[in-house]
Amino acid sequence: MSDDIRLIEATLRGESSAFGDLVRKYQDRLYNTLVHVTGSHEDASDLAQEAFVQAFVKLDTFRRSSAFYTWLYRIAMNRTASYYRRKKPTTSLDRARAQGGREPIEPNPGPHEQLEQEERRGQVRRALARLSEEHRTVLVLREIEGCDYETIAGMLEVPVGTVRSRLYRARMQMHEQMKEVLTAEKSSDG
Repeated sequence: MSDDIRLIEATLRGESSAFGDLVRKYQDRLYNTLVHVTGSHEDASDLAQEAFVQAFVKLDTFRRSSAFYTWLYRIAMNRTASYYRRKKPTTSLDRARAQGGREPIEPNPGPHEQLEQEERRGQVRRALARLSEEHRTVLVLREIEGCDYETIAGMLEVPVGTVRSRLYRARMQMHEQMKEVLTAEKSSDG
């Protein structure tokens, strides 16, 4: 029996601290994924919290045919889709970039290298923010989270062929977005 199943069964028996262990185990991973998908730390935090609450309430419906994280991720993506349907995104690219925060960099790079790394991260964030939600999600899951095609298909509840197709389109769009971002930045520097 996996550790997750053991914790789920303990939670269903009334040991709420067992669910706390599941939250601690997956909260950072879910939050980080949602930051990449939403482009907002605040939205990612709220949506992750909502997903965990929903998972707790619906835990008795977990069928164990997928991994707990896959099930939790589906809940989080459904909450994200509902949130954006209600909200309609109004975040500017500059705001998304500002909320992106700083990412860890390699130890002891010089100031020039630090600036180049930060500029590149900003370019990637801007390009990623311009992708559709479905393409951004599949790209984040594959390239940042390192999920395999079958896992992504399970999380998104689509066939593996759809994952491959979306990933191909997302990569092509990302390539085009990066060209546009770099071209725009070069023309503004000139």
